[in-house]
Amino acid sequence: MNFFYGSHQALFDINLKIPERAVTALIGPSGCGKSTYLRALNRMNDIIEGTRHTGDVLLDSQDIYAPRIDVVALRKRVGMVFQKSTPFPKSIFENVAYGMRIAGIRNRSFVQETVERCLQQAALWNEVKDRLKDSAMALSGGQQQRLCIARALATNPEVLLMDEPASALDPASTARIEDLIIELKQNYTIVIVTHNMQQAARISEWTAFFCQGRLVEVGLTKQLFFKPREKETEDYITGRFG
Repeated sequence: MNFFYGSHQALFDINLKIPERAVTALIGPSGCGKSTYLRALNRMNDIIEGTRHTGDVLLDSQDIYAPRIDVVALRKRVGMVFQKSTPFPKSIFENVAYGMRIAGIRNRSFVQETVERCLQQAALWNEVKDRLKDSAMALSGGQQQRLCIARALATNPEVLLMDEPASALDPASTARIEDLIIELKQNYTIVIVTHNMQQAARISEWTAFFCQGRLVEVGLTKQLFFKPREKETEDYITGRFG
């Protein structure tokens, strides 16, 4: 896949397989294209005027950029959690229920059960179960990010994309997000962008190193961190640049 912002090419000949029900970390210096690649996996770049791509992005052997693809349905299958937590100015309950409301689901018991399940999956239920009607804006930063993860889970996705989900959080909240990711990979395919080398080493099975819009190297995380094939990868991991 190649990707362009107008006349500027941001990604060059990317060929990457994402393993199912595992965590794949995308690492690389700022501006290397890893977030652009992540957003291409559920067509979030479509909202930016002048973007285009060449090549295919396949989900279960189907090109997600094919003309007849329903983008809303795609984003239900491929959820997204952003770097900055983005709770809606609604109650905690309604934040998680939002996707179901938009989809036209009106079965009250189903919505309630799904909200509880997703909050439990996001390791937030015990902290908020007695104040579901309170505003989500009153939660702490770490709680808001876990709420956004619960909201993404409520549409029953197969894939979760995470763009530096813990970069703005304190160490304790970061540890909780990491524990949550490790738990979620049992049921979901997770792709995470991170600048934190230690985080990538802790939570991912696979790591892909991007630099200047190119995929330099991809492999098992332990292998890539301790015995990289490319000198460029070694230089980045050891802090010689980036």
